[in-house]
Amino acid sequence: MSDTTHNHVLDASGKKVGRIASAAAKLLMGKQTTTYTRNRSANISVEIVNAGKADISPRKEAEELKASFSGYPSGIKTPTVGYIKEKKGARELFRRAVAGMLPKNKLQKDMLKHLKISE
Repeated sequence: MSDTTHNHVLDASGKKVGRIASAAAKLLMGKQTTTYTRNRSANISVEIVNAGKADISPRKEAEELKASFSGYPSGIKTPTVGYIKEKKGARELFRRAVAGMLPKNKLQKDMLKHLKISE
């Protein structure tokens, strides 16, 4: 693979989170390149701009995300999309969405390092 870095900019204003996240995941994996190999991380950086202006419906903001369990009795936490957007911002929503669409292997952490999100 070549050592050159390819930069892509995705504008999220007025678009759904999942559509932008799936486009970013495909770019980070390098599936559009002619030198794609699934056992190597592509040297591609993706920047998502205007993350705070993304289109999130009120029904979707009330939807619960994946639950986490602390190990203690009644220690299950199920945050909503609206809660995460309020506490951590839209950047965290996009990061979680892209991470969920990337392959769960040793390359995932390296691919997420190439993702930049700005509100």
